Amino acid sequence: MSHNGFMSLPEAIEKYLVYLELERNSSKLTIRNYRHYLERFNHFGASQSPTLSEPALITPEVVRNYRLYLARYADEKGLTLKRITQNYHLIALRAFLRYLIRHDISALSPEKVELGKAESRSLKFLDREQIDRLLNMPEISTPQGMRDKAIMEVLFSTGLRVSELVRLNRDSLNLDRHEFGVIGKGGRHRVVFLSDSATGWLERYMKMRQDAYQPLFIRYAGKKTEEGRTGESLRLTVRTVQRIVEKYTKKARLPVKITPHGLRHSFATDLLSAGADLRAIQEMLGHKNISTTQIYTHVTNPQLREIHKRFHRK
Repeated sequence: MSHNGFMSLPEAIEKYLVYLELERNSSKLTIRNYRHYLERFNHFGASQSPTLSEPALITPEVVRNYRLYLARYADEKGLTLKRITQNYHLIALRAFLRYLIRHDISALSPEKVELGKAESRSLKFLDREQIDRLLNMPEISTPQGMRDKAIMEVLFSTGLRVSELVRLNRDSLNLDRHEFGVIGKGGRHRVVFLSDSATGWLERYMKMRQDAYQPLFIRYAGKKTEEGRTGESLRLTVRTVQRIVEKYTKKARLPVKITPHGLRHSFATDLLSAGADLRAIQEMLGHKNISTTQIYTHVTNPQLREIHKRFHRK
């Protein structure tokens, strides 16, 4: 902040990002995303006349122009921003304004930043038979195949986010109790459960492991020299797990291109079709708001289907 209490827009953004890290304990990924969105806003502000030199200059008209800017934005390859991505930029701007007001810096009310109507995303998920087909794809005679089988079994049994899966260590599992704790988004702790099948495959995979490394899932490809005692450098990345699931989806010739997140959707959909309670599913998925879990009810509501069958066209 400069001597007369004036804070420039870049300074305010920087302060907000530090606040996210220290006070809100946000994940590195969240901070990286917010930095990206707000730097784009700052870049837009610099191109305006007069330039948006300070937060107080953000008006409803500026927000309108920014939305237009996002809608027309194209990078050097001519790629535009999806509707949902445009909304993420606006959500970040809203959160930034909320922070300013909370810290007594005069700013536009966050409510004035309206989100665009995003096209509804179709949920990609597999039914029981497709799941079985996918889970039978890995060649379990190889260490890699055994690992892949265990990964997919765990994803489908627990509904874990892929970021949660790759953080798992061998000692975080309790195979006797068929459950373990995870710390998910926003530092929220929850317990997830392993099916008999997932537990069995994890046990077989662990038996096959000839090492004492901490990470539950490690890579077998690439160079293995500088890994140290913990084997931290061998931990699978999110991207690798995505590639693994992609590979077997192709191999199984499934009609939908499924991702690890698609297995999470399949897990939730499977529970719902079996009649599980929405609140329970919210707990298992680690959703902060039940509204996030509600997207699954559009996909599968056996009662509605039954009613439709009974009363429609009779």
